[in-house]
Amino acid sequence: MTTIVVPCYNEAARFPLALVENFLATHPEIRFVFVNDGSRDATAAMLRGIEQRFPGQAVAIDRSVNKGKGESVREGLLKALERPDAGIVGFWDADLATPLEAIHELREIFEQRPQTEMVFGARVSLLGRAIRRKPIRHYLGRIFATTVSVMLKLPVYDTQCGAKLFRDTPRFRKALDGPFITRWVFDVELIARWIRQTPAGAMEARSAIFEYPLHSWEDVAGSKIKPYDFIKAFRDVARIYFRYLR
Repeated sequence: MTTIVVPCYNEAARFPLALVENFLATHPEIRFVFVNDGSRDATAAMLRGIEQRFPGQAVAIDRSVNKGKGESVREGLLKALERPDAGIVGFWDADLATPLEAIHELREIFEQRPQTEMVFGARVSLLGRAIRRKPIRHYLGRIFATTVSVMLKLPVYDTQCGAKLFRDTPRFRKALDGPFITRWVFDVELIARWIRQTPAGAMEARSAIFEYPLHSWEDVAGSKIKPYDFIKAFRDVARIYFRYLR
């Protein structure tokens, strides 16, 4: 079983509803947990509609208070893990900057590599790939990723891509214990929590984490992330270091 969590905040105007419902209709083996994070528009009603049209395959969680993307993802993952056949769980950005079809590509890594516990989509601009990012976000992202790599002692290329899958393991579940201390760089915090409880630390994470170069990714208009948010992100990275890794 594979369950994908989709955090949503004020997504009614840009949510690719037709693409999502077509995927649900043609891939009944994949479940979705949609989390409305205190939206002020029609997002909640839209997600309830999906749940009603795909009972058992789609679940909508409606939160009245906005707590940030990280907590939406964490709550959704905990919901997904309630099933005894959870298997593989993950999260996907609501704008589908990464096409849903990539779920299968990431999932196959677990079948090919039994030691792998986490598979991350990576936005690497290679020949034969269609990765379309705004230059400012790309270069800020490279600076951020390099900083995180040094802090984690892990050569991770892209921590912030919103396409990630995880194998249901005891240490992954433990990494979800308690609210995240960060709102946006919870991806980094999740890795840090995982490393902290692993005897070999970052060394073991090198074999447990697999980064998959996506075939396509596109910067979708209306992103909640602004350039100045990277300043907050660096501050949060420092908080993560002192909480979990110092």
